[in-house]
Amino acid sequence: MTTLRTPEERFDALPGYDFEPHYVDIDGLRMHYVDEGPTDAAPILLLHGEPSWSYLYRKMIPPLAAAGHRVIAPDLIGFGKSDKPPEQDDYTYAGHVAWVRQFIETLDLREITLFGQDWGSLIGLRVAAEDESRFARIAIGNGALPTGDHVISEAFMQWREFARTSPRFDIGRIIQRATVSELSDDEVAAYDAPFPDDSYKAGARKFPMLVPISPDDPASEANRQAWAVLMNWQKPFLTTFSDKDPIMTGGEKMFKKLVPGAAGQDHVIIKDGGHFLQEDKGEELAEVLATFVQST
Repeated sequence: MTTLRTPEERFDALPGYDFEPHYVDIDGLRMHYVDEGPTDAAPILLLHGEPSWSYLYRKMIPPLAAAGHRVIAPDLIGFGKSDKPPEQDDYTYAGHVAWVRQFIETLDLREITLFGQDWGSLIGLRVAAEDESRFARIAIGNGALPTGDHVISEAFMQWREFARTSPRFDIGRIIQRATVSELSDDEVAAYDAPFPDDSYKAGARKFPMLVPISPDDPASEANRQAWAVLMNWQKPFLTTFSDKDPIMTGGEKMFKKLVPGAAGQDHVIIKDGGHFLQEDKGEELAEVLATFVQST
């Protein structure tokens, strides 16, 4: 598979992101990840979504590592410091799931606490459902696991059309529009850093097209099977949604209703958090996650 690799100098002196890079080969593609905290501790796996990268977790990684956790934040293929196949057809939902599953297996991660947001939940929940034994608990913030069997919000359909047709796809500005807090120019530039030009954005452009929006979507049946597992999931399951996300508001209700492990958990709604609640309220979210791990 042909691929692009963002020049390293694009990542020099990013504000708040001075973590040592780590890399692993996944099907001939280089996948980057942050790995902080004691290596012998049970891992907290932080999965980002669209169109962000592990920079989104820069406010959460230090406090979680300081609390004694091993914190792992990979860049999905097509994002961050990971390789970027230049053709949209190189990206599929099943392919992303396979890449993350291979990443977990290569690092032999066990007793995982998963936190997924946006596409981090669409991928992470599939991986957890397909290999339950590696996961100790799950937390989801502003995420979902759609099957295409229910009506998709108009806000998402507008975003999908924008990603498909807009002549400009400025990643940093997209992140800014989905946060409550005002990002500095340097922070906006940091979100843009992985994408020197449009040829690097195939994965980001394709992601919205991969969300199942009809019952016969290629990923629908696999997601139904994952839901069948989640509806019998007895391990701790926490929802940490925010109050100012126009796409995912209320999405926590289905998890709380259908996942047995969600019963009795201290679910939270993060106030004054947009879609990218890690950016708006990263430190608060890290504290919630650390308490969840400690208490379960």
